[in-house]
Amino acid sequence: MPMMDLARKIRSGELSAVRVISQTLQSIRERDGAYNAVTRLLDKRALHAAAALDAQISRGDPVGPLAGVPFGVKDLFDLEGLVTTAGSVVLNAQPPAQRDAEVVRRLCAAGAIPVATLNMDEFAYGFATENAHYGTTRNPHDTACLAGGSSGGSAAAVAAGLLPLTLGSDTNGSIRVPASLCGVWGLRPTQGVLPLQGVYPFAASLDVIGPFTRTSADLACAFEVLSGQACRVEQDISALRIGLLDGWFTQDLAPELEAGVNRLLAACRTVRRVTLPEVARVRAASFVITAAEGGALHLDRLKREPMAYDPATRDRLMAGALLPSMPVVHAQRLRSWFREVMHAAFEDVDILVAPATPGAAPRLDQPTITVGGKQVSARANLGLFTQPLSLAGMPVVAAPLAPAAGQAVGLPLGVQLVAAPGREATVLAFAQAMEKAGLLGFPCAGAAPVASAGVAGSHPAG
Repeated sequence: MPMMDLARKIRSGELSAVRVISQTLQSIRERDGAYNAVTRLLDKRALHAAAALDAQISRGDPVGPLAGVPFGVKDLFDLEGLVTTAGSVVLNAQPPAQRDAEVVRRLCAAGAIPVATLNMDEFAYGFATENAHYGTTRNPHDTACLAGGSSGGSAAAVAAGLLPLTLGSDTNGSIRVPASLCGVWGLRPTQGVLPLQGVYPFAASLDVIGPFTRTSADLACAFEVLSGQACRVEQDISALRIGLLDGWFTQDLAPELEAGVNRLLAACRTVRRVTLPEVARVRAASFVITAAEGGALHLDRLKREPMAYDPATRDRLMAGALLPSMPVVHAQRLRSWFREVMHAAFEDVDILVAPATPGAAPRLDQPTITVGGKQVSARANLGLFTQPLSLAGMPVVAAPLAPAAGQAVGLPLGVQLVAAPGREATVLAFAQAMEKAGLLGFPCAGAAPVASAGVAGSHPAG
């Protein structure tokens, strides 16, 4: 059930918040073993909040727009009373959080109820959600395949129908990559729009947080609550100028991905090709900045307890900590230049379209993908198309392409819809129009667990 429909039924009393939360917790216990998306359940807190909400509704008190909506958070968001692990055991001895992360507080103020923490790459350093401490998160559409990362648990929980709303973070593609591979909607907002208080950092100058949902309308609603900005104002999208990013962003695409992008563009009135210069160097700059900032953040702890880290994460962080200063300075200069390039591009277009990943999710046992005619690491290159765009700090919707009519539904494929800074409302309006047209949106991998009325003997609906 879409998030907004669920909230409406709870507000009206048609559904009991306690029943919804109880069913959600039970569904996770029964079904998450196949996916490994969830690391901790918040039973006591969630059921207490649900009972309080039902009491408010029964008294006729006003409740928020997300009343009773269960949500989960990537395990780098603070939750009061819990240790924030950031996907690691390194932080286990840290004191519990004294308050929720600010964005969690905003969702709770709107009536939503946190029920789970979600799996991730250790310290958000990866594109696969293969975690040495908490295991690998598997793709709900094919559990032999990766869910993507580093917010893989957040994307998989939505794709599996376990939760209608989750929070993740995106430094170089950690929302966009798993959203694409899992066939759900994700938003990397304009950098700085959503507060990072209470969110464990990775690379502070690039980190952004955002939601995952099953529909574009739910994504817009979640962003409204998180940001306080109105996004559901009706907009005429017919006059929008669409730019297709070519060059770097057209290499090694799966044929079905290219066909899906072409179907999307065919529905747009004005389309032009846009070539961004020096994208390979921009992607390299993103690598350098991420490595340097991540390495600097962890250097002291790496000196004290290096063996507590996942070996792959430890090696990346140590390499970043050893970078000399000049490459970092040059990377930051390139970043500033690229932002100007992107701003200039939006003088001629309103939305840029690019693939989110080169193709569908790789198999867990598939170590490489083809890039430029060469076999390269799948895990390191799933962010091929997301990393360069991260440096611009602009809002990006990760949108699943709709399956082609008359063809068997395979694994999901996704695109990035990019807008100028602060233009979330425009790109979300475009996304909703394309979903209504049947060009975007992918079916959920599992039956939604929370749709029964709050009466004895009722049964969940799809």
